[in-house]
Amino acid sequence: YKADCVVFDKTGTLTNGAPALTDVCPCSGVQPETLVRLAAALEQCSDHPLVRAVTAYAQQQSDAPLPPAEDFSYALGRGVRGTVAGAAVVCGSRTWLHELGIDMAALAALPDLRAQAKTELCVARGGVVLGTLGIADTRKSEAAAVVAQLRAAGKEVWMMTGDHVLSEVRPDEKAAAIERLRARGKTVCMVGDGINDTPALAVADCAVAMGGGSDIAIESAGILLPSGNLEKLPELFDISRTTIRTIRQNLTWALFYNLVSIPVAALGVLHPSICATAMSASSIGVLMHSLRLKDSGKKERRFPWKKKS
Repeated sequence: YKADCVVFDKTGTLTNGAPALTDVCPCSGVQPETLVRLAAALEQCSDHPLVRAVTAYAQQQSDAPLPPAEDFSYALGRGVRGTVAGAAVVCGSRTWLHELGIDMAALAALPDLRAQAKTELCVARGGVVLGTLGIADTRKSEAAAVVAQLRAAGKEVWMMTGDHVLSEVRPDEKAAAIERLRARGKTVCMVGDGINDTPALAVADCAVAMGGGSDIAIESAGILLPSGNLEKLPELFDISRTTIRTIRQNLTWALFYNLVSIPVAALGVLHPSICATAMSASSIGVLMHSLRLKDSGKKERRFPWKKKS
C-alpha cells in the first residue's frame, strides 16, 4: 500500500494480448505485398506474439507459401535478421536499423506509427529500407479508468514497453529501469505478465502478475490477479491499506490490554480463572476484528479517491 509508483507492462497487461497488423507503409516504388511477405518470411522463424500478426496477415492475403529464411537470428527487444531469397533482410525498430548503418531517410515520408501508440516494424533488404509495418493491440476496456483512479490516488503511473513511454526498453533493461525509479526514492509496484517482465517483477518493491501470464512471471510476483482484470488493482491497494490499519489497531488494543491486565493479575486483584477468561476474550476480539476483512470483498468497494454520488 506504500507504493507511490505503478509501472505497467503493455502487451497482455494493459492490452488484451491479441495484436493485429493494422498498417502497411511501403516506401516509394515498393509494393505493399512485397513488404508484408518479406517481413513475414523472416518473422515466421520467431514465436513473439507481435510478429505472429505479420505472418497471419500475410497468410490471409495469399495462399502461396512464404519463402524460407536462412541464418535467422534474434536481437533481444530489437528485431530479427536473416537471409531471404539470397538477400540480407532486417526487421525491427528504427533505432536498431540505424545502429546497423541502414539509411533511414526514406522513412521521413512515411507516418511515424509510434506516435499512434502502435508497434512499428521497419523492414530493410540488402541495406535498403523498404517501409514500415504497424501492429496494434486492443486496449483493455478498464485500462483507462484504472490508470485514472491510480493517478487520482496520488500514484505515479508509467507504461514500460519496447515502443512507448519508458520507450525502447529492451527486456533485459526493464529491471534497470525499475532500479532507476527506486533510486529516485520511489516505492515501485510492477505489473506484468510475460517472461520478459520477470527481472523487473523480481526487483520491484511490489510485484503483481496477471493470471493469464507466463508461469515464471507468476512465480516471480508476490501478488496474482487470477482474472487478469485490471479493475482489481486499485482494490488491491485498498485491501492492503485496510489490512495494515487492522493490524495496527489489533496491536494497539493488545498493548493497551496487556499494560492494564498484567499488573492487575500480578497483584492478585483478580482470580486466575477470570484473568484466563479475559485473555481468551481479548484474543477472540482481535480475531473477530480481523475477520472483518473477509467481508470487504463482498460489497462494492468505495475507493477513497472516488467521489461519492
